[in-house]
Amino acid sequence: MNLKFFKTAFFLAAIVLCFKADAQIIPIETSHNALVLQADAQHNLTTLYFGTKLGNVKEYELVPGNYKQNEDLSGLMASAYTPSGSRNLLEPAITVTHADGNNSLDLRYVSHSVERISDDVSLLRIVLRDPVYQFEVTLNYKSYFRDDVIEQWSTIKHSEKGNVILQKFASANLHLKASSFWLTQYHGDWAKEMQPEESKLTHGIKTLDSKLGTRANLFQPSVFMVSLDQPATEDAGTVLYGALEWSGNFRTDLELDPQDNLRIISGINNYASPYPLKPNEVFETPAFLYTLSSQGKGDASRKLQHWARNYKVLDGTGSRLTLLNNWESTFFDFDEQKLALLLSDTKKLGVDLFLLDDGWFGNKYPRNGDHSGLGDWQENKKKLPNGVASLVKEAEKDGVKFGIWIEPEMVNPKSELYEQHPDWVIKQPKRDEHYMRNQLVLDLSNPAVQDFVFGIVDNLFTKNPALAYLKWDCNSLIFNAYSAHLKNQSQFYVEYVRGLYKVLSRVRAKYPKVPMMLCSGGGGRVDYAALQYFTEFWPSDNTEPLERIFIQWEYSYFYPAITSSNHVTDWGKQPLKFRTDVAMMGKLGFDIVVSKLSETDLRFAQDAVKTYNQLKATIWQGDQYRLADPRGNSVAAIAYVNEQKTSAVIFNYLVNYRYDERSKLPIRLKGLDAGKKYTVKEINLYPGKNTDIKSDRTYTGDFLMKIGFNPNVNADRTSVVLKLDEAL
Repeated sequence: MNLKFFKTAFFLAAIVLCFKADAQIIPIETSHNALVLQADAQHNLTTLYFGTKLGNVKEYELVPGNYKQNEDLSGLMASAYTPSGSRNLLEPAITVTHADGNNSLDLRYVSHSVERISDDVSLLRIVLRDPVYQFEVTLNYKSYFRDDVIEQWSTIKHSEKGNVILQKFASANLHLKASSFWLTQYHGDWAKEMQPEESKLTHGIKTLDSKLGTRANLFQPSVFMVSLDQPATEDAGTVLYGALEWSGNFRTDLELDPQDNLRIISGINNYASPYPLKPNEVFETPAFLYTLSSQGKGDASRKLQHWARNYKVLDGTGSRLTLLNNWESTFFDFDEQKLALLLSDTKKLGVDLFLLDDGWFGNKYPRNGDHSGLGDWQENKKKLPNGVASLVKEAEKDGVKFGIWIEPEMVNPKSELYEQHPDWVIKQPKRDEHYMRNQLVLDLSNPAVQDFVFGIVDNLFTKNPALAYLKWDCNSLIFNAYSAHLKNQSQFYVEYVRGLYKVLSRVRAKYPKVPMMLCSGGGGRVDYAALQYFTEFWPSDNTEPLERIFIQWEYSYFYPAITSSNHVTDWGKQPLKFRTDVAMMGKLGFDIVVSKLSETDLRFAQDAVKTYNQLKATIWQGDQYRLADPRGNSVAAIAYVNEQKTSAVIFNYLVNYRYDERSKLPIRLKGLDAGKKYTVKEINLYPGKNTDIKSDRTYTGDFLMKIGFNPNVNADRTSVVLKLDEAL
């Protein structure tokens, strides 16, 4: 008998033994939802149902009979992970070229297993196999019961005689049914992050993607919402939130198919990235996370925020440091004497930490601007003759902590690093270099570069064990993508991000508790894969407070307040109180010249820090409720309510400065206990200012949620912060 035929026959027999004759229902149920898969008699794995869970599991089998849609000519339109090159007629989740050059793939159900990780978390693994080729995909569904969140990813392997080329390799392939679908996506640029757009999805494919390499979210973040049947509001409608946990190029395809159903396929962008997979090598895709709510955007965001704090963000249920940053007060122009004064200002202000920003390094090519020095991480002897260590010790004497800025993935052409290791730099050998902020990107696919970048962090902490904070920046995109290290350039975009994660994993293994800010010229690299290594992120370089209300509002749909670094700066014409109130809606910091504050402004800032320290637990760990949208109202309002519903903080801002605009109507509160009584007190008042809000009155939660409360925001009171407490 032909040996090849014998192996194929044996392989097929092994698959058949794994199958059951009848169709199998595989439900993934969370607190409110169900994703139900079905392996039919032909072993095709399809999505049977995705929506609010039913009381009787057996009734999921009755769902398809109630849909009288066009015929599925392929039998794969509802595929749980759609292959290409066989029967499929639509956008695939996976495309491969086998070792023999064949481009077809047919994935059939083999088996599934469930691992109970905790009372809240389960992991379902479903094995799919090609009946002809020795090619296998395992679909992984990690479900979080209480928060209705699912993380989904795939693991791909084969045992063919030679490399298989992965042409497309998505993490997830969802299938939704509704009468219509509405997409909320985001776009932006530097200082214009998270600009929302909502549109009805029409037939064909809508693709959200990035090809930037680094700062992948600069023009288009990977987060999105899909409303079913009609656009969801804050408190009503069915809406899906989706996000890819990947810090590089991403791609999400949203296809309204011939049956009028929506297929969502998301994963690493396969742009310029056909990936050669060796026999028995495992390729694991990043997780695609999603949550579904039938009670509107607010409910979906609270689920996601709660999940993030408890399962994904580094130290998500812990604390954070307030800080004073020197960037906008000195830029590159500083020395030890100036910094000593800023350290004393940090103590005077009452915050926890002083953060030294860009410009502290480089000697042959001093970092006195953004044209030189990047990559040469030795202390500048002229600016800091006694090194960073003396500043750390000075901070300790002043009773504050010390943190420092780095941008370890980047290099200026005018640097010793560039002169010594041009092969470490991402650039095409035969083309002109192209710069962003006068810099290029180091090749993190190279293990030697990974060691170098880790060494930057490790050397800082080895020399300065009391160093308490890192701001990790990443300002350039990848132009002229080419790695001198890699033999196959099609692996570059994937291996760069994997290299970044290897470095961050080493940092966290050795320094697990050091707070780190994820900065990328603003929000250019914000995702839940990165936030496993960072305690917080920098939403935008745009700190103008009116703009920040809008930017922070949109980020809040996907990320909890504890992760959002908000600084008070001199941007904008609003008073210090307004700027501070806006920055309090997250992790508070300052980037101002304290010595130039008036006596009254200084007193307000000092009192505001004390007030914030009393509120921060509720802001960081409480449930967030968006009360009045700045895009549709003259007043924006947002609330944070603690878990026990005994305390809340409400921030109110005037966002329309036209004549006589103010809070004309009461603002209905949310998330309170209807049966409890509450006092309402205005806090964070500017010195010498009085309030007409009577703190001795009590209101039931029922009244505050049905009638509301007017914070009396107007042109003279442009920002009002209210504190609610249960009346005992």
